[in-house]
Amino acid sequence: MRVLVTGGGGFLGKAICKLLIERGDAVRSFSRNAHPALTALGVEHRQGTLNDGEAVRNAVQGCELVFHVAAKAGIWGPYQEFYATNVLGTAHVIAACRAEGVRRLVYTSSPSVVFNGTDMEGIDESAPYPQHFEAFYPQTKAEAEQLVLRAADATLATVALRPHLIWGPEDNHLVPRILARGATGCLRRIGTRPCLVDTIYIDNAALAHLQAANRLDIGSVVSGKAYFLSQGEPLPLWDVVNHILDAGGLPPVTRSTSPAVAYCIGAVLEKIYPLLHLPGEPPMTRFVARELSTAHWFDLGAARRDFGYQSQVSFAEGIERLRQWLAKT
Repeated sequence: MRVLVTGGGGFLGKAICKLLIERGDAVRSFSRNAHPALTALGVEHRQGTLNDGEAVRNAVQGCELVFHVAAKAGIWGPYQEFYATNVLGTAHVIAACRAEGVRRLVYTSSPSVVFNGTDMEGIDESAPYPQHFEAFYPQTKAEAEQLVLRAADATLATVALRPHLIWGPEDNHLVPRILARGATGCLRRIGTRPCLVDTIYIDNAALAHLQAANRLDIGSVVSGKAYFLSQGEPLPLWDVVNHILDAGGLPPVTRSTSPAVAYCIGAVLEKIYPLLHLPGEPPMTRFVARELSTAHWFDLGAARRDFGYQSQVSFAEGIERLRQWLAKT
């Protein structure tokens, strides 16, 4: 089978590419930059951007299955940048699948598309999209997810997967951010409640994408649906952070600030940064303050029932693998 992975050079995209190559598929990646590591794996590469519809169609041409993993992530930046990649880019992927006769599209979404600023404890996929978002990433991912789910019909099968906080060796987002801030001593607990959160180890996230794809077909039980993905091992948020810090040889976070103070600081910084044209992103935003002071864990019953999802690598084993990888880097 010839398979396209958008964002194949990213953390999750590369892990999916590896599994596809291992099972004997012909894999093509589509991303902005060249990735020699993918070429070494035997992955064909097409270079371009998601907001270029013609480039997207050229990448899709000849494929039977598409994993749309690429996205603009992050908590800061202009709305138009998030919209162009996450919404317009996804519309281009859907249009290319239709034009090229692709029958199956697996979309990587996020649980943040239903985050309304309060605790998400054991919720399932019936949770509604919120009326208001405090960051452009979840807002545009929610728009894109709805495009994907509405696209499911008699010619195209689609599914949206919502992995929560992917981490592990080769992580270029979550783990480096935690370690960098931990090294400077600027991390603070937000609140004192032991809010439970669930995460997902990279191997589990990648395997779940293939499991969903295997069950996906026109008229199948998974087509047109969204699914939460996680370890199924909720832990107190700051225990998770401290495990990652410990894997990197850093001390735990002990100092804290109140959720109300963190939220106010975030609101002020969101005003100051554009006003003063400050580089980078604010160290705190309203969205991050809410995320770090609320619970996030999910009912995985639908994914287990519909495509057999089950965590293969436990949190403890994943932390040990991360520790070993960090020791080598």
